[in-house]
Amino acid sequence: MTLMEKMVNQARKPDGKFGKIFIRGMNKGNHAKMAKWALGYISIKSDAIILDIGCGGGGNIDRMTKIAVNGKVYGIDYSEVSISTSKKVNKKNIEKGNVEIKHSSVSNLPFLENTFDLITGFEAYYFWPDLVNDLKGIYKVLKPGGTLALTNEGYKGKNEKLRKKSEKWSKIGHFDIHDPDEFREFLTKAGYSEIKIIEEEIKGWILIKGKKESNK
Repeated sequence: MTLMEKMVNQARKPDGKFGKIFIRGMNKGNHAKMAKWALGYISIKSDAIILDIGCGGGGNIDRMTKIAVNGKVYGIDYSEVSISTSKKVNKKNIEKGNVEIKHSSVSNLPFLENTFDLITGFEAYYFWPDLVNDLKGIYKVLKPGGTLALTNEGYKGKNEKLRKKSEKWSKIGHFDIHDPDEFREFLTKAGYSEIKIIEEEIKGWILIKGKKESNK
């Protein structure tokens, strides 16, 4: 297995010592910069109840907790290494009751319907086993009027150099990447409305937002 293949596998499901190093790097590197960019376009109220799917190293949970100071942020991941690291990063807020982190997957969300104001996924959707059905499952646990926000670096954008780079990584990792129209189609099929797509073409970042209708 090549180094690139090992890195993609760690992105899919961090494991072992390399996995710990990998996700700690995500809390500080380009992944963190992309997340901060995306959060600038996501409305978060101080009392918001939030779920971060594929919480990785827990850095984004910490960022959102600082905004939702009177709310609560949940995180799930199916990697034991990610759960352990996320709990360490968010130790103080877990003790305060502002954060809760669970070992679970997007296809088996351990939450009641109509629970969350906001659900996020940062560089996570690539590895979801059944994308449209998983999006439908997320829809159920959103509150009416709640928002799903997916942020990705790998996608088929207009920046040819970055698109080819993303396509190379997707081929190595055996996962699919998509263009903005495909994202819009996925969310529409899953029932979302008010779909908005924001791109940072120079850096190759994309944010996809969709809402659960208020009367559902």
